[in-house]
Amino acid sequence: MRAMDTAFAPSPAPSSRSPAPSGAALHILEHVFGYAAFRGEQQAIVEHVAAGGDALVLMPTGGGKSLCFQIPALLREGTAIVVSPLIALMQDQVSALVEAGVGAAFLNSSQDMDTARAVERALYAGELDLLYVAPERLMTPRFLDQLDHLRDTGRLALFAIDEAHCVSQWGHDFRPEYLQLSILPERYPSIPRIALTATADRQTREEIAQRLNLQHARRFVSSFDRPNIRYTIVDKDDPRRQLLHFIREECASEAGIVYCLSRRKVEETAAWLQEQGLKALPYHAGMTQETRAEHQTRFLREDGLIMVATIAFGMGIDKPDVRFVAHLDLPRSIEGYYQETGRAGRDGLPAQAWMAWGAQDVVQQRRMIDESEAGEEFKRLARNRLDVLVGLVEATTCRRQHLLAYFGEDAGPCGNCDNCLHPPQTWDATEAARKALSCVYRTGQRYGAGHLIDVLRGEPTDKVIERGHQDITTFGIGSDLDEKRWRTIFRQLVAREFIAVDHERYNALRLTDAARPLLRGEAEFHLRLEREKSRSRSKRRSAAPLDIPGGIPTTLFDRLRAWRVATAKERNVPAYVVFQDATLREIAIARPQSLAELAGISGIGDRKLEAYGEAILGIVAETT
Repeated sequence: MRAMDTAFAPSPAPSSRSPAPSGAALHILEHVFGYAAFRGEQQAIVEHVAAGGDALVLMPTGGGKSLCFQIPALLREGTAIVVSPLIALMQDQVSALVEAGVGAAFLNSSQDMDTARAVERALYAGELDLLYVAPERLMTPRFLDQLDHLRDTGRLALFAIDEAHCVSQWGHDFRPEYLQLSILPERYPSIPRIALTATADRQTREEIAQRLNLQHARRFVSSFDRPNIRYTIVDKDDPRRQLLHFIREECASEAGIVYCLSRRKVEETAAWLQEQGLKALPYHAGMTQETRAEHQTRFLREDGLIMVATIAFGMGIDKPDVRFVAHLDLPRSIEGYYQETGRAGRDGLPAQAWMAWGAQDVVQQRRMIDESEAGEEFKRLARNRLDVLVGLVEATTCRRQHLLAYFGEDAGPCGNCDNCLHPPQTWDATEAARKALSCVYRTGQRYGAGHLIDVLRGEPTDKVIERGHQDITTFGIGSDLDEKRWRTIFRQLVAREFIAVDHERYNALRLTDAARPLLRGEAEFHLRLEREKSRSRSKRRSAAPLDIPGGIPTTLFDRLRAWRVATAKERNVPAYVVFQDATLREIAIARPQSLAELAGISGIGDRKLEAYGEAILGIVAETT
């Protein structure tokens, strides 16, 4: 490797850079990235894009999305342009690519002019396989002129649009700059594009396709399941103490993220955790850019650090060894919850998603929606998404089933969530559910839950009188239950798909085919029984996430991690860029005795084998 700025390095290019058969893709996968086989639809995506096709890819966090554009970039002639929303994500992915021997660089506002010019010279010299840019940079006249030059000289390989859900105006991570990316197919119609995201329901998928002009792109939708994550949701009862108990009992000395709704709560929670002897840092948009950058860098490079943050932190964080994500407040939506919890266990090893919630969280979220300056349509969708999330936290059956059902995926009980492991107490709400369904039907399937509850409880509101609903048979038949209980019943009827929400008719509720057996008395309906407030604490302790099986002591794993920290510090990169925990764990189990044996470990490509192989074998030999 020639001496040059560490932001990029020339690639040991494969013999052919034209679209190639699967053998070439597999060769790059093994020898550059160190993996023996593709997972899921990775190979189909790689071959489709390498051959010049457009693609819309939905794949869970940790599922290997980056390889879906990185390998086609190495197979096609020229430089791939990767649109990425965050500086930290660019830097991490470029560092990892450089470690693997790939010619990669980024252009963003963190660089001085000399560094940026050096990257541009490398681009013109054909030394870059991938160049990461923010959407704002890509749309500048100067950069578009550079892209025109690459196109005209046949050296523009492809466009990859990462975190593509940022284009959704209804989403939780909307970035208006992403809307301008629709210019790409108009200006560069012959250049393939791949848009990737880990978080998108059906509505968001259609919006991505429309706004990025990818209506005719081939779609690849992988399973949203992350079986290595254990989902646990508890009722709030001294939430700070509950959080501390969870961390100490389940994830001691491990890296994690704690999400809070407000900046003040972030600061107070981080300070309190520090007082309890834990390494914790705050992160929110109210801090200076320098402080945020410092805290993020520490989180990425130090082991066992806890980041307490608002949702301003996390998108694009590539740290694979986050062992837990905790929520001290209810997220805004299922999408937000899925994406935030998905930052745990990206390496595929066991991880935890823990949340404490209370009814006041729902009240606060509703107030925030109602008081926002958004349009009524946005508010209706936000309220519905919040209701779906509340349906998840109130669920008595498998959490994972509910989560996956939202994304249109069927699944059986997972055996790895709190409801599966410790089934909650329930009460028989069958009769109440039948009353609710009957009320939906008797009112013409044209109204939302608020009006239906008024009818069921016999409330003579102006709307009830105006519609004549005080005269129907379901008026007042549910007066024995309060509004809170009825809202829970309706949320669960929606969550379990007995009722559907009609977004085109102002969130009106309508019966589904699944409602018939319940209405006929052929099915039962049970709801979670609210727990009594208690100060008692369970003493359940799960197995350590990184236990080494087969009776092998963890000494070797610990020594490998210590070596990795020192090596990463010397190279000025995050530790996981050198090797992920999963790779070190496999080394500790296999105890390779030669470079050939070490080459068979997942995550060790040719470049890393050459750079680190002898050092690793030395540590293995020294550790008994």
